[in-house]
Amino acid sequence: MSQTPRERLQQMRERTLLGGGPERVEAQHAKGKLTARERIDLLVDPGSFTEIDRFVVHRCRDFGMDAEANQILGDGVVTGSAKVHGRPILLFSQDFTVFGGSLSETNAAKICKIMDQAMKIGVPVVGLNDSGGARIQEGVVSLGGYADIFLRNTLASGVVPQISAILGPCAGGAVYSPAITDFILMVEGTSYMHITGPDVVKTVTHEEVTSEALGGARVHGEISGVAHFTAPDDAACLLQVRELLGYLPQNNAEDPPIHASADDPERREPSLDALVPENSNQPYDMREVVKRIVDDGRFLEVHARFARNLIVGFARLGGRVVGIVGNQPAHLAGVLDIQASLKGARFIRFCDAFNIPIVTLEDVPGFLPGRAQEHGGIIVHGAKLLYAYCEATVPKITLITRKAYGGAYDVMASKHIRADVNLAWPTAEIAVMGAEGAAKIVFRKEIAAAKDKAATEKRLVEEYKAKFYNPYQAAARGYIDDVIEPRDTRPTLIRALELCSTKRERNPARKHGNIPL
Repeated sequence: MSQTPRERLQQMRERTLLGGGPERVEAQHAKGKLTARERIDLLVDPGSFTEIDRFVVHRCRDFGMDAEANQILGDGVVTGSAKVHGRPILLFSQDFTVFGGSLSETNAAKICKIMDQAMKIGVPVVGLNDSGGARIQEGVVSLGGYADIFLRNTLASGVVPQISAILGPCAGGAVYSPAITDFILMVEGTSYMHITGPDVVKTVTHEEVTSEALGGARVHGEISGVAHFTAPDDAACLLQVRELLGYLPQNNAEDPPIHASADDPERREPSLDALVPENSNQPYDMREVVKRIVDDGRFLEVHARFARNLIVGFARLGGRVVGIVGNQPAHLAGVLDIQASLKGARFIRFCDAFNIPIVTLEDVPGFLPGRAQEHGGIIVHGAKLLYAYCEATVPKITLITRKAYGGAYDVMASKHIRADVNLAWPTAEIAVMGAEGAAKIVFRKEIAAAKDKAATEKRLVEEYKAKFYNPYQAAARGYIDDVIEPRDTRPTLIRALELCSTKRERNPARKHGNIPL
């Protein structure tokens, strides 16, 4: 008995839900991984997913791929639209149960359609990656599919937010699509990213290494900085994606969402008055400053395990989303080095692209000295951070809590590079270098001529500190707009954000700048 059109549609729809079949789904679960559709269900608002291209099948007719059993509807990637926090997104979720999630010509076309649509309507793109790479049976056609995706990633950069969750393997050329996107999230133990796999490494370098040791979540979260977030499992990773999206605008023409908070914008925080130690060489945790001033103490830290001498992340002040950039005295004294410079520059450029004001919390003794840093290119890498701050036209508010020494003072959103509001606590020390080193240079003749050199040096160091180790010389020249009580930081920052909310500033007309890459 023949099927009616409606019966055939229902049967076809049911087939699209099967993926690679029960055995492969079970194998996916045995690895501690969710299926492509289970992931979508966790990511999006309930009932909001609308699938696109569910009936697509591959076109390959070689190597037995034309067999009926290999004509799997959807072809290894689930694509569509949905809502997160009531706002639309477009997404794709690679299905490892179908040909290992490998990329085919039609699989790539589905992803490209999603990305083209996102650019047209101005909504974020979320990619859930779990793929064995290019589909070998299709040869160069599959490679071309990757290039088609890379191009769209590049054109969408700075236009709509792009988020990549790595939920399984991502190797070879496949890694370049997530690398171009704005944020990468990885799952510990089940996801990895690397250009060449363990077998190739062994052949070329004779080094025995696993995929986890080569490019697991810990490696990319702590060492390389490739991953911005890591999570213990798929579910936690997808919750992180939801949280991240809550801070982002839909596109570069919109402002981030404003959320009302019960946290009083005029709240003072007396505990901040005693947070900075009297001894300027003693550490404290800049995260504590952040948590005590932002709405409800909520701070979504980005790159939390990488370059820990600089903290970056998202929070709200008076309901407005801000990007926080802060030196971290609790790690390497908050010094700027190659990794911190790259981390900060990338984050600042993202905020600037998507209309997110930047709040800088400064306590920096300078750039890290040494052969390794100089040979590693600290000059050009540090210049990237400087370039990013100079280029940014979003509201920029800077608070110096303690040290602001040397060129690092200039780099960390000083008034001289177009910061809008520059503040300092009374504990701020704005100087060319540390007092001991400076006094030895400035007063070298007096020290050399003194009978009691140690006592003379100590006295002159204290004189130097009294004159320069405070915020008032900078304030006298207008480089600091105000010196505030630490307890007043929250209301002062919120007022500054409100003042700058209508800021309009443009850079000179050009095709693009030439950031020192």
